[in-house]
Formats: sequence, C-alpha cells, structure tokens
Amino acid sequence: MKRSETVADAAITLLAERGMRGLTHRAVDDAAGLPPGSTSNLARTRAALLELTLSRLTELELQALAPAYQGESSDSTDLTDLPGRMAEAIYIQLTDRRRTLARYELALEATRRPELRKIYDEAGRRFRDPAVALLAALGSRDPVRHARQLVAFGEGVMFDAIAGAGTTPTLDELNEALRDLLAGMLR
Repeated sequence: MKRSETVADAAITLLAERGMRGLTHRAVDDAAGLPPGSTSNLARTRAALLELTLSRLTELELQALAPAYQGESSDSTDLTDLPGRMAEAIYIQLTDRRRTLARYELALEATRRPELRKIYDEAGRRFRDPAVALLAALGSRDPVRHARQLVAFGEGVMFDAIAGAGTTPTLDELNEALRDLLAGMLR
C-alpha cells in the first residue's frame, strides 16, 4: 500500500470516529503508525489533507459500487438483476459505516470550503454520470432526473440508517424498494 493510501485511510477512520475536529496531521500520523511529520510531508495543509482523503474515499467507494453499474452478464442494462446489484451497493455502504460517515463529514465541510466543494462535486459526478447513462440505456424518459432521484434514494436510506433515527434495512428490503423505484421510473 502506498503511503498516500495509508495516510488517507487513517484520515477516513479519524473522520468517522472523531469528526472533522479530530482530523489533524499529528492524529493521522498516530493512527497510521507513521513517524511524526509524515502526513505533513505528504499533505502540507489541511486543505491538501482533505483533498487527499476525499480522493481516496472516492476511489474506495467507486470500487465498492462498481457492481451496481456492471452486471454479471455482458448486458449491464439488464433490468432483471439491476435492483439487486444496486441494493448490494447500498448495503455495502451501510455495512462500512466508516466510509459513509467520513463522506458525510467531508460533505459538510465542503459547504464551507469552496475548493473542497469543487472536488466533492466532481467526485459525485463519477457516480451520477454512469447512473444517467444506465437509466438512459434502460429507456428512461428523463434519465438525468431519474438518476438524481435514484442517487437521492440511496443517500436517504444511508443517512437514515447511519445518522438518522432509522434502522438498517436488509438486503431483501433494499432490493424490493429499488425494484419498485426503478419500475416506476421505467414504466
């Protein structure tokens, strides 16, 4: 594992455990088991540390969510297994609360830091654009709106289960909800 990944992974854990205030260069060094000053050598400023962390988080989430966009069959637009793939992707995010909590921390921080907002929005497009393309290929009459609704559904479920007052839905419950949502969009 590269040092940048080690630092970013430790920062993700710190964000999830301690929030934005707990994320310092020294705390990342300690959490990653690195000599003092290692994080600072890699990411001199807090902004640089946040950018590094967000980049790594995006990379990890893209890996986790890839099955939602790429089915087992050669046709990724097969509606038969799409709800199950998407349910699994959301469920993965729910079971790795660390990543999801860190993303919430970064999302809130991006509301106060324009330079981070730009990076956060660009990262978000890496998830939304494939959803638009997938829904267009499935015959959506308004794939941009439907993709936004699909992403909002997933985000809402995750927020409710992780930071809200809701419970964590089962994989079967997610599958059924996504089947209903996609059927409504693609009727």
